[in-house]
Amino acid sequence: MMRQYELVERVQRYKPDVNEALLNKAYVYAMQKHGHQKRASGDPYFSHPLEVAAILTEMRMDEATIAVALLHDTIEDTSATRAEIDALFGADMGKLVEGLTKLKKLDLVSKKAEQAENLRKLLLAISDDVRVLLVKLADRLHNMRTLEHMRPDKRLRIAEETMEIYAPLAGRMGMQDMREELEELSFKYINPEAYKAVTERLADFAARNRGVVEEVEHALSDLFVEHALYAEVKSRLKKPWSVFRKMETRAISFEQLSDLIGFRVIVANIEDCYRALGAIHTRWSMVPGRFKDYISTPKQNDYRSIHTTVVGPSRQRVELQIRTQAMDTVAEYGVAAHSIYKDRGDKAGASHAVSKDTKAYAWLRQTIEALSEGDNPEDFLENTKLELFQDQVFAFTPKGRLIALPRGATPIDFAYAVHTDVGDTCVGAKVNGRVMPLMTELKNGDEVEIIRSKAQVPPAAWESIVVTGKARSAIRRATRMAMRKQYSGLGARILERAFSRAGKTFSREAIKPVLHRLARKDVEDVLADVGRGELSSPDVLKAVFPDHKEDRVATSPKVREEGWFNLRNAAGMLFQIPGLRGSRKAGAEGQGGGSVPIRGAHGDLPVFFAPEGAVPGDRIVGIVEIGKGITIYPIQSPSLTAFDDQPERWVDVRWDIDEEHRERFPARISVTAINEPGSLASIAQTIAANDANIHTLTMARTAPDFTEMIFDLEVWNLKHLNRLLSQLKDNSSVSAARRVNG
Repeated sequence: MMRQYELVERVQRYKPDVNEALLNKAYVYAMQKHGHQKRASGDPYFSHPLEVAAILTEMRMDEATIAVALLHDTIEDTSATRAEIDALFGADMGKLVEGLTKLKKLDLVSKKAEQAENLRKLLLAISDDVRVLLVKLADRLHNMRTLEHMRPDKRLRIAEETMEIYAPLAGRMGMQDMREELEELSFKYINPEAYKAVTERLADFAARNRGVVEEVEHALSDLFVEHALYAEVKSRLKKPWSVFRKMETRAISFEQLSDLIGFRVIVANIEDCYRALGAIHTRWSMVPGRFKDYISTPKQNDYRSIHTTVVGPSRQRVELQIRTQAMDTVAEYGVAAHSIYKDRGDKAGASHAVSKDTKAYAWLRQTIEALSEGDNPEDFLENTKLELFQDQVFAFTPKGRLIALPRGATPIDFAYAVHTDVGDTCVGAKVNGRVMPLMTELKNGDEVEIIRSKAQVPPAAWESIVVTGKARSAIRRATRMAMRKQYSGLGARILERAFSRAGKTFSREAIKPVLHRLARKDVEDVLADVGRGELSSPDVLKAVFPDHKEDRVATSPKVREEGWFNLRNAAGMLFQIPGLRGSRKAGAEGQGGGSVPIRGAHGDLPVFFAPEGAVPGDRIVGIVEIGKGITIYPIQSPSLTAFDDQPERWVDVRWDIDEEHRERFPARISVTAINEPGSLASIAQTIAANDANIHTLTMARTAPDFTEMIFDLEVWNLKHLNRLLSQLKDNSSVSAARRVNG
């Protein structure tokens, strides 16, 4: 275990004017408080905060942060109190220690809502003082280094949590070395067999290619001497998790990876970065599409470097990163590299802060803004994880404003990144001056102009297209509001008819005094719930006119107790419709439905699908076809607008799937394919490989180089359909693939 003087000496190496008194006081206080406590390994518990402090000295953190690391478990695990720490070390340090204590009290891996709430607390605490994150990450790193002493089930939970939250968060704050070690340790426990296999293959590869590495290093060093450039050249083997993830995502073997070893060139200044790049590209050919300049356009986590890949001295691919020493420090330590020391005159001595003037902090502030949007915790967790894992693409507005987006972002994501109103009113986009589909994947340097219309309402289908959390949340909100408006209008018409049949006059004002009886906040809630079928029109009528007596008609035995009537189509698919009577002519009055005349309903009513189909997972609605039966539409179908003025034909239906007898359902998709031999075969093979069935195919030439194909498919459910569309988009023969709704 590290001695007191050894800790002080570590800090003195990079900060000669260290406040020794503060470190000594924190060391002694924490050691006394933890006393004879033991860890799962059997080591003294105090060894843990001491190792956390040691990790922070490697990051060259100030003594205040290191003192917080020594104290970070005292309030939770010992008799120490916030007041006591405030008195001894100052309120600033007391606040940090208490913040870390609160974060630790929640079990992050128990329930999604708790995990999301803890992530909220963590991000909010970081936004106030980034030292909370630095101590938390160092704490997690030491726990991961000693994870073998935990129970197997707990090891797996902690490793998964680290991989999902802490490793990507370290990456987004620019702490790449920390991220890589957390990922590697997590990988070791999440998938031990794969970890062992990849680690052994990497060791073997490194041994076999030692001569090649030395050859490239010498060739680069000689090149820089020729150009009078002072540069340090270092080689670096890719980490096991990075290799495994690339093998999985690209579906390739270890032997097919061409960038297992990277080379880093460290030069004196930015001018030398570009001189070194010129020398390298003059000597060796650049691999097209493998050049990125993160110096002129830094990443959101402040990372700056030039990336290029060339065909090296022995005709092998050589991946290079060119940067200054300052850039290398930021790449390694991230926000910790932005430390600025200033005396705050605290009781215990100087306290030090970390600069908030960084791009990583800008991302954090944007994420915090999402907390105030009112999304439920699960949505927030999903969206934050989504953004944590994404790499960056940089696009521009017509006025030159830079918009940073995750890899795979579309013009819709771009529109919402500019402003929520821009996204909500987006109807089209020009990319580099040309009108392009809204699902076009943006590339670095694209200029994007959003075409807007105030009459636009974001379609629910956009949610499956976008990749940013902000866009996804906004679309969900807009969809909820549009659905609420639609249901509210339907509910108003249902109540007007119900009140009219009772000889009463319907008005919104009449409902206001009885909202408490209906357990609703406002009139719009009542109307929307009637439209959804969650509140019946007789209940509203009874609430407004308690003395009214309704003549009720006895229901058929076919009506289930909760008022739902089962319908089957020709294929035996089961639907549920509220309150349909089994008589020759019946009205669907129950559960808020309007008067829907149904003829020929002796037993099961015939049910049909709209031409565009519907699949489990879609929200659906039924339209009564007189003398035919009921046609099922997905709720987002534009065809439904034809029935807006016929509310009596609308029937609330919902899926009732028998999991033991799975069936396929109809869906229509449009695929724009490159007009070349074999493209149709390739697309058909992708569809077949994804376990979907082609029912019909229509082809229409849209341009000399492209053909649009309309497929009527049979799929299992919405998740299956979305997975198929994603696979089709990855097909090299496909330019675009989307679902057709009406």
